[in-house]
Amino acid sequence: QLWLCEAGLDRWLRACACARTSVRGGSFTRCWEAGRGWEPRSSCLFCGQQLILVWLVPSSQVAMGSSVVILISKVPWEEISGVDEHYTPIRTYQVCNVMDHSQNNWLRTNWIPRNSAQKIYVELKFTLRDCNSIPLVLGTCKETFNLYYMESDDDHSVKFKEHQFTKIDTIAADESFTQMDLGDRILKLNTEIREVGPISRKGFYLAFQDVGACVALVSVRVYFKKCPFTVKNLAMFPDTVPMDSQSLVEVRGSCVNHSKEEEAPKMYCSTEGEWLVPIGKCLCNAGYEERGFACQACRAGFYKASAGNVKCAKCPPHSSTYEDASLNCRCEKNYFRSEKDPPSMACTRPPSAPRNVISNINETSVILDWSWPLDTGGRKDVTFNIVCKKCSGGGRLCEPCSDNVRFLPRQSGLTNTTVTVVDLLAHTNYTFEIDALNGVSDLSALSRQFAAVSITTNQAAPSPITVIRKDRTSRNSVSLSWQEPEHPNGIILDYEVKYYEKEQETSYTILRARGTNVTISGLKPDTTYVFQIRARTAAGYGTSSRKFEFETSPDSFSISSENSQVVLIAISAAVAIILLTVVVYVLIGRFCGYKKSKHGTDEKRLHFGNGHLKLPGLRTYVDPHTYEDPNQAVHEFAKELDASNISIDKVVGAGEFGEVCSGRLKLPSKKEISVAIKTLKVGYTEKQRRDFLGEASIMGQFDHPNIIRLEGVVTKSKPVMIVTEYMENGSLDSFLRKHDAQFTVIQLVGMLRGIASGMKYLSDMGYVHRDLAARNILINSNLVCKVSDFGLSRVLEDDPEAAYTTRGGKIPIRWTSPEAIAYRKFTSASDAWSYGIVLWEVMSYGERPYWEMSNQDVIKAVDEGYRLPPPMDCPAALYQLMLDCWQKDRNNRPKFEQIVSILDKLIRNPSSLKIITNAAARPSNLLLDQSSVDISAFRTAGDWLNGFRTGQCKDIFTGVEYSSCDTIAKISTDDMKKVGVTVVGPQKKIVSSIKALETHTKNSPVPV
Repeated sequence: QLWLCEAGLDRWLRACACARTSVRGGSFTRCWEAGRGWEPRSSCLFCGQQLILVWLVPSSQVAMGSSVVILISKVPWEEISGVDEHYTPIRTYQVCNVMDHSQNNWLRTNWIPRNSAQKIYVELKFTLRDCNSIPLVLGTCKETFNLYYMESDDDHSVKFKEHQFTKIDTIAADESFTQMDLGDRILKLNTEIREVGPISRKGFYLAFQDVGACVALVSVRVYFKKCPFTVKNLAMFPDTVPMDSQSLVEVRGSCVNHSKEEEAPKMYCSTEGEWLVPIGKCLCNAGYEERGFACQACRAGFYKASAGNVKCAKCPPHSSTYEDASLNCRCEKNYFRSEKDPPSMACTRPPSAPRNVISNINETSVILDWSWPLDTGGRKDVTFNIVCKKCSGGGRLCEPCSDNVRFLPRQSGLTNTTVTVVDLLAHTNYTFEIDALNGVSDLSALSRQFAAVSITTNQAAPSPITVIRKDRTSRNSVSLSWQEPEHPNGIILDYEVKYYEKEQETSYTILRARGTNVTISGLKPDTTYVFQIRARTAAGYGTSSRKFEFETSPDSFSISSENSQVVLIAISAAVAIILLTVVVYVLIGRFCGYKKSKHGTDEKRLHFGNGHLKLPGLRTYVDPHTYEDPNQAVHEFAKELDASNISIDKVVGAGEFGEVCSGRLKLPSKKEISVAIKTLKVGYTEKQRRDFLGEASIMGQFDHPNIIRLEGVVTKSKPVMIVTEYMENGSLDSFLRKHDAQFTVIQLVGMLRGIASGMKYLSDMGYVHRDLAARNILINSNLVCKVSDFGLSRVLEDDPEAAYTTRGGKIPIRWTSPEAIAYRKFTSASDAWSYGIVLWEVMSYGERPYWEMSNQDVIKAVDEGYRLPPPMDCPAALYQLMLDCWQKDRNNRPKFEQIVSILDKLIRNPSSLKIITNAAARPSNLLLDQSSVDISAFRTAGDWLNGFRTGQCKDIFTGVEYSSCDTIAKISTDDMKKVGVTVVGPQKKIVSSIKALETHTKNSPVPV
């Protein structure tokens, strides 16, 4: 706005030294001189009567100054106070000298410093009278006035020279007012802005020239434009005035405190006072974060590790900081951060010790299996190291194992929870320490976190014979010698010498020798033979040596063609007589009773062609029923115990023939051991006694770590007892149901491998079990599984799993092969079928095969080619093994030797067990699993839970919102946890059956 003194022009003139009349009369020069350049000589001009220009500017514009004195060079410009159309007081400079010709009335400001401006803007607000509304002025009235400026380095005071001013523009009104507007109090205000410059001197004057208009200046605003101070991308940019109207001004920014340049910050200032095109930025230093337009220090409890415009982060778990501007957080006591851990990672600690270490000993090797530590220290990089110690003196004196001991897959850096240790010494005590480590274990001063297990290796088979020497040859014999194996692993009982003509490997001869030399006769002259030798201990045969080839001497004569037939006939007759003698001997032995005979010679020989025949002297199964006197079989195969050495602790069950107890056996010079004791009830019949002891006669022939061990029998006093080793965990099926989903796959495979190893041993001895099922497998505290229950003929009489077949005998239908059911043809191949069912039982944690199907339905389904589906989360390799065992053609089923080999490969390569059976890739001939139970039969949630063998959860669901079948079909795993079903096994069963229930619910008719 334009502020004017309250005094009029007359009062202002009286303040000057010159007389009023002189000014009015035109003595303009005298007033100039008296006033010394038109400067006021009193303080009137500056004490409230001073003409002041005050203006308001936008943020991008800055005023030139705070006050400007306007001087009048001609009388017609007058200061007038008035009001606008809204009756708001206003002050104006106005002139209306329209009657006279050649008007030249000037009004000038005082000197205005330009500061840094090069271009200025003048904003004028004014009103102008329409000349047509004034009578008698048509030749003299104008409707414009002129705007001038003059540059100057200093204040010229009142030295006004018109020619020094440069015209800016002629100012015309967009609209003018008339007499009528005055009457209606309509103020037609015009606003005009003119650009001046560039200005190069220190300041300037503005001047207004009237040439005969009726005009009133209401406001004069002088300003220039600039780009104001700002902060952009954490860079400060100062006030910047544009240089000219053509180009942008590049301005380099400076980073705010506690920041640094990422890329040089700069912006461009436009002529309109606007910042354009920001480039580059600054980043807050480490320990500082961007807040507003500044970098502020991170507060205590927060940190920032590197420069950047991210927020300070809260200290991760188990770390803290108590200072501002922290770069990282310090770990709490006993917590650490490795060099590779980022500052954002929580401080961690070493893991706790591994748990549940299980050892599975196989002669001179052991499979160690364990569970993950309860506390991994908050890290995922947990690994395991195995420390092996060979101990003596009752385990008190230990030393590191030799370098010959091998660890599969490796000894340290294990990521799986299983390792196989091989090449141990036989009958030796070992202690294995399993260390759990993670990325910060090396930083901790705490003691090692490990779990230890001590084992004693079994008697192992001997190592291979490395060299066979030929001592002498003749045309029909070869004498050989060799050294004992490097590792006999026990007492060498004998050697097996296998030989055959070269290129005739399918027709071979086996000879047994007591010593380390042998002479083999009856060979063909001038013929090359292949020889292999292996040693045998109580643990069995070792690996055969490599093949050695030796040649007999040339024949010195030949048989003529006429005599060849005679010779062949004679040889054939001799062989026939020998075979007939052997057959008669066997028949007599079976009729009169079998007795072991001691061989007087060191060597016995048997020759056979294609096929396999049990060798004389080798351990084979003898059926006790071939003995006329059953007591003879018992005394030959079972050890008689003194009843005084046996103490019974408690009764643990009842069997067909009497009670089953747990107790202790203390033999002279031996350590007391826990045993299981079967007793024969009082009042037994002779047949019951014979059947009772028959199982002992069978068990007594077996000696294998995966066959239940017979400690002995008591027959000379009452009650009659069978004493076996004690298996703490009882039968395998009930043990698995009790510990549903609590074992790793590798642990389950270890159990299955033990069962298969025991069955291989039985198969090699020629024994067919006929009742292989999980209920007949016993398991000890080390999770070692052992085959038991060798009395099929008596057990099946009252076995609920048995069923009558068409032939009248009882067999366990669900575990028995089709040919055994139909034709009672029991072989090792039928045992392999049963093993497939056991495999299914183990992987399903004791589920009943074929669930609630009747025996007749099972027989029909199996005969039609249907097979059990894979259990939940069953590895594909194990399910394929099941299907192989269930081949209808028994010749296509795997031998137990092959099954053991398959399981060993899976144990050595645990990653192969991670491939789960794909439902989409399953065969199409699978029986429905437990979800195939008749859903429509369920009326309540309790019925449903009982139907899926999860009745223990019935009470949990009672009284909650999931109490009916239609609501329980919608339950999720999280919902089950909320209502209390936290055990994994029941969860799996319920989730599996919910799918079927949901389908049934969707397809059921809606009641109306």
